[in-house]
Amino acid sequence: MQRRGKPGHRCTGVGVQRFQCLPWGFAHLLLQTTLQRCREGREGWGPAPHGSPGMQGAHQQGAPLVSPQEDEVPPQAGPGITSTLVLSVFTAVLGSLQCGYNIGVINAPQKIIEQNYNATWLARHNASIDLATLTTLWSLSVAIFSIGGMISSFLVGVVSEWLGRKRAMIINNALAFLGGALMGLAKLGCSYEMMILGRFLIGAYSGLVSGLVPMYVGEISPTHLRGALGTLHQLALVIGILIAQVFGLDSLLGTPELWPLLLGLTVAPSALQLVMFPFCPESPRYLYIIRNKESKAKESLKRLTGCSDVSEALTEMKEEKRRMDMERKVSITQLFRCRIYRQPLLIAVVLQLSQQLSGINAIFYYSTSIFESAGLEQPVFATIGAGAINAAFTIVSLFLVERAGRRTLHLVGLGGMMVCAVVMTVALVYLDRVPAMSYISMVAIFGFVAFFEIGPGPIPWFIVAELFSQGPRPAAMAVAGSCNWTCNFIVGMAFQSMADACGPYVFLIFAALLLGFFLFTYFKVPETRGRTFDQIAAAFRRTASLLDHEIKPSTELDCLGPEDNV
Repeated sequence: MQRRGKPGHRCTGVGVQRFQCLPWGFAHLLLQTTLQRCREGREGWGPAPHGSPGMQGAHQQGAPLVSPQEDEVPPQAGPGITSTLVLSVFTAVLGSLQCGYNIGVINAPQKIIEQNYNATWLARHNASIDLATLTTLWSLSVAIFSIGGMISSFLVGVVSEWLGRKRAMIINNALAFLGGALMGLAKLGCSYEMMILGRFLIGAYSGLVSGLVPMYVGEISPTHLRGALGTLHQLALVIGILIAQVFGLDSLLGTPELWPLLLGLTVAPSALQLVMFPFCPESPRYLYIIRNKESKAKESLKRLTGCSDVSEALTEMKEEKRRMDMERKVSITQLFRCRIYRQPLLIAVVLQLSQQLSGINAIFYYSTSIFESAGLEQPVFATIGAGAINAAFTIVSLFLVERAGRRTLHLVGLGGMMVCAVVMTVALVYLDRVPAMSYISMVAIFGFVAFFEIGPGPIPWFIVAELFSQGPRPAAMAVAGSCNWTCNFIVGMAFQSMADACGPYVFLIFAALLLGFFLFTYFKVPETRGRTFDQIAAAFRRTASLLDHEIKPSTELDCLGPEDNV
């Protein structure tokens, strides 16, 4: 693997051995083939050339951080994919798969679990449970998952800095094991409290996963593959949802006898992750920039890149560390107070809102009832079909994200979802009068899901990690993740009431929100494709400094070092 402009650069094969006899050998081949088509003419681990397009425009007020015209650069070769990189990404996203599994697993066995709740209540109180209490217990069983995610997402920054990215994900599996055991044994223990507590713990696990996995994957990925590899978090999540939907069928595990096994299977990805993580390196950026362990960072880089000379990557990290050392330690409070972080934080939060308030969870939470309203005789299979489309178009996004760019795909996704929401509304309004509308409504739902996975599904998770340098990144991931989980909870709790009040017009609310998110993305969100972390952060620093001098010319930003206040 030869780097451009480095005639003497050579690779010794460190970390490039292929795991041909192990299960992830095929995953390596598939990922390498996929990502080969996504590569572009940008630096791999090192900084981009001085004066690169897009960054110069940041000096101009109102100019985008990265010009759309830079996407016209012809593709060139980049660093190869090593087995260590594939293994590390695959192991990390097992947590994402488990998160998706627990999002989807609760829907199919709803009636069976409610019957178990009734039997438990009858055994305790010698009377059948009333409908209001049963509804409350079930709603709590579903919603407590999001509450756990909300709480734990605030801890992403603290945990990732204290334990490190890799160790934090390893220890986080304790929550998965405990939560899975409680849910799997809830029937045997005749306890709906065990079920609810297990859902809370698995939600807390998922909240940490939603921050730790994109952070780790983003930090170990070469710049030109960061988008494609970042998409794998969302891909694993939707595959987890699809697996849960399939396993929840009546012919498999969605039975009165086997539903505890269906819920308890959540421990399987955690067990596999614990076996595989010892073979994965820690994030080199964390080791060097946060822990100042240069030798361990170099060793990690050599394993990830397969090259003996990692001086270029180390130079980039040294520059980022130098800038970080001039900044104060960034807490969540300082993230909101410091001007240079306000714009990227606003972008990060709004992108997370665009994911959860798009209406996608309303589709999946209530897809079965929507398909029933559309006149489908076997709605559960249509729901599984929507899950399959969900996974398929996430793969499409993986192919496109390094070609079209993050901003473009997000705009296409939001625009397509908005059109599908309007079509879905029209179809549901005229469903009783025009028989063909049942098919149109299903096509609109499938289109809605497909456009979601092109942009709003995968992009908000990893673009948050791209918008911030090493110092503020953990706090930013915590804030963004908390916003995501909070909106998830709100939509899950409020949608049924909204649907009852608005009827078939409920998706017009989401169409209006999608229009707002489209306009925000068009005017405010920069393209980060091909930019190093430090380049993106530097652009925000220059923009903030320019605005600060215009508004308060005699006041120096207290969050920046003297070199950044120019």
